[in-house]
This record gives sequence, C-alpha cells and structure tokens, in this order.
Amino acid sequence: MTMIELQSILPLIVLSIAIVLLMLLISFRRGHALTAGFTVAGLLLTLASIPLAVAVGPQQLSLLSVDAFGMFFTVLLLGVSLASTLLAWEYLRHLKARSEEFYLLLLLATLGALVLAFANHVASLLLGMELLGVSLYTMIAYPERGKLPLEASIKYLVLSGCASAVLLFGFALLYAALGSLSFIGIGDRLTGASDNQVLILTGSALVLAGISFKLSVVPFHMWTPDVYEGAPLPVTGFLATVSKGAIFAVLLRLFVQAQLHQYTTLLTALSVLAVASMLVGNLLALKQQNLKRLLSYSSIAHFGYLLITLVALGMLGGSKLAVEAASYYVVAYVVTTLAAFAVISLLSSDGGEEKQLVTDLTGLFWHRPLLAGILSLSLLSLAGIPLTVGFIGKFYIFTAGIEGTLWVLLAALVLGSAIGIYYYLRIIYTMTLQDDNNATEHSVPWLGETVAVLLAVLVVWLGVFPQPLMVYVGGFF
Repeated sequence: MTMIELQSILPLIVLSIAIVLLMLLISFRRGHALTAGFTVAGLLLTLASIPLAVAVGPQQLSLLSVDAFGMFFTVLLLGVSLASTLLAWEYLRHLKARSEEFYLLLLLATLGALVLAFANHVASLLLGMELLGVSLYTMIAYPERGKLPLEASIKYLVLSGCASAVLLFGFALLYAALGSLSFIGIGDRLTGASDNQVLILTGSALVLAGISFKLSVVPFHMWTPDVYEGAPLPVTGFLATVSKGAIFAVLLRLFVQAQLHQYTTLLTALSVLAVASMLVGNLLALKQQNLKRLLSYSSIAHFGYLLITLVALGMLGGSKLAVEAASYYVVAYVVTTLAAFAVISLLSSDGGEEKQLVTDLTGLFWHRPLLAGILSLSLLSLAGIPLTVGFIGKFYIFTAGIEGTLWVLLAALVLGSAIGIYYYLRIIYTMTLQDDNNATEHSVPWLGETVAVLLAVLVVWLGVFPQPLMVYVGGFF
C-alpha cells in the first residue's frame, strides 16, 4: 500500500490507534472521567485527520472506496459518536458500576461504522458490520442494572447473529453464481448473467433479508422495540443513529455501484418492504406509552421512507436526485433522533430510574422549558413540520417519488406521516400538562444540555438553510 493510500484511510488508522491506546490506558489506570476524556480526544483527532485524507483525493482500494460519499458519512458518524460519548458520560457517571470498557466498545463500534461507510466489497461490508454488531451486543447490556439490559442484549445477539448468517450465506450463493465479491464486480457479472438464476435469486433474497433485519424494516422488525427498551438510553440513541445510518450508507453504495436499480423484481420487493414499514411502524407506535418503544416503531417507519429513495433510483434510471434525497434524509433522521434521545437521556442522568414513559414527561414545559423545547422540536422534525430538517428531508423524498411516479409509495408516505403527527403531538401535549409533583427534579448537566442544544440548532439550521448540504450531497457518485 502506498503512502497516498495510507493517508486516504487516515481516519481509520487514527481511530484504530486511539482504540489500542485506550485499551492500554484502561489496563494501567482506571478512571471514568479520564477514559471518557480520552475517548472524546480520540474522536476529535479522527475528525481532524479527515482534511488530510481528503487532500489526496478519491482513492479506490481493494476493499474500500475513499471518496466524498464515504467522507461525508464519516463526518456524520464521528459527530454522532462524539455526542453519544458525552451523553453516555453524563448518564454513567452517577452509577457505581465500572464503565471504562463501555467507551472502548463505543470506539470499536464507531470503527465498524466507518468501515461500512467506505466499504466497496463484501469482505469489508461483513467486517464492518460484525465489528459494529459485536460491540453493540455488550454495550446494550451496560450497565448491569436489572434483567432488561441483559435480556435485550441476548435477543439482539441471537437474532442479529442469525441475520448475519443469512446475509453471509446469501453472499456465498451470489459468489458461487457470479464469481465476484466487489460491489462493482457483482454489478458487472449480474448484467451478463444468464445461468444460475436460482442461485442468484435465492442469494439476493437472503442478502435483502439480512440487511432488512439490520435496518429493522417490516417484517424483520420484531427485535427492535425490545432491544430499544432494554438498552440504556445513550446506547439506544447510538443504535438508532450510528448503527442504522452506517448500514444504510453501505446499502446505498451497494445499490449504486452494483447498479441494482435496474432489476424490477428487487424494486418490487423494496416497495413492499417500504409500504409495510411505513404503515406498520406508525400504526404500532400509536398506542405505545413507552418512549423507547414509540421511537423504535418510529424508526421503522422512517427507514420505510428511506426505502422509497432506492425504488426511485431504479425508476429514474440511476438519477442523482434519489441519492441526494437518501443522503439528506439520513442526516435529518440521525440528527433529529439523537436530539430526542439526548433529552430523554439527560432527564435520566441522575442515576435513578430511566424516564421511559410518556407520562414521565408530564409538566416538562413548566420546570424544564429548554429540554421540553428541544424535544418538541425533535418530534416536530420527525413529523416533517416546516422549518425543520425533517420537513426538507421528506420534501426531498417526495420530490424523488414524484419524479419516479411512485404514487402508491407516496400515498403510504402521506398516510404514515399523518398517523405519525398524532403520536408525536401526543407527547408534546403531555409535556404541557400541569404537574404538581416536582420532588424528583435534579439539575441537568450543562455538558449534556449543550449537546442537546447544538443538535436542536442543527435541526433548525438544516431546515432553514438546506442549500449547502444539498449541493454537497449532489456531488456523490
């Protein structure tokens, strides 16, 4: 590997070195604040290395594509990981359990997410996905408080392991039929493939099922509410944003580089998954009283919205508009969802029981107006209300859908969004009710509150001035 190629993957190298040093630090000297500070420093250094990697231009390595698309998602994922680290520190610092290894796992999961952002080969896809997944198995069980985190961890371990096996077997069948594992190679071989159609169709179905599980789209969604509910709040936010964002990024690259948009059968399958996810996700969220479960079903619906962009990509013959819509909506979803989880996490950062129920937010507007405002803003963005990034993201998807004449999918999007407005507004209404019981109030940590405020500013900024981000994502592929 040349020096230029090494410089192009500098963010991966810097983060890997930070992980090794953090491992040594924990071995020689324990300290929660010290470990969290070192983790923040490692993530900031990784972010600082990105301009050096960008300076050498796009590089095509054997397993990685270091390009504008990968760098964009690298910045996004590192920023979310940094925010998650700060929120986790506020959440864990009141607990008596040792939590240093948590930050090591968080960095390992982030490294797996970055590998997914750059992956252009099945080997790097599986490596990144398993590095991310194995780290999450243990993070979900932190801290050791009761049975729910352990139960959620075991469920995710078993079901995600099965999904990974299905995914691996699917790629094995595709390799047997096509003889290539690179994304571009798979696309080239599929174009001229006339034999082994049974292997190709079976392998494609298994790969789609495995990735659908990781994204928790219907009908592969059953693990999501239980895992969201059982995991600690910072981990739930990390799982909902970094994990799903990285997996969708690699799916989008696979879809574009392998030119999968030209296969009608695949587009039909994605359309069915999209409609089912949008309707089932929103309908199941209607009656939820647990905030984590409600947001889990909401995330299912949002990835149903995102699947519309993949179908539009096919209907538009590989148009950049669909890629722009998908990339922008991932940003909108990640920033907005993390802001919502940040508020709920801060309300639970006193070491006591988590504020998981909608009723726990009663009266929040009157004794925590700033946090209530941030949470309301996040919910309005998830609902797609104007002047928020969520509105621009949905408008982008709607535009791509109209260009692709996807009227059934757009009808499902409108119906699902209408249902979503109800349960989002129900939470906001609960926060405006009078609550006479303020005995359990505690001071909100300023650092975590600053993170929540910055996320809220991004939600509004990208909703009011979306043009710079639109121009940037328009240059992908």
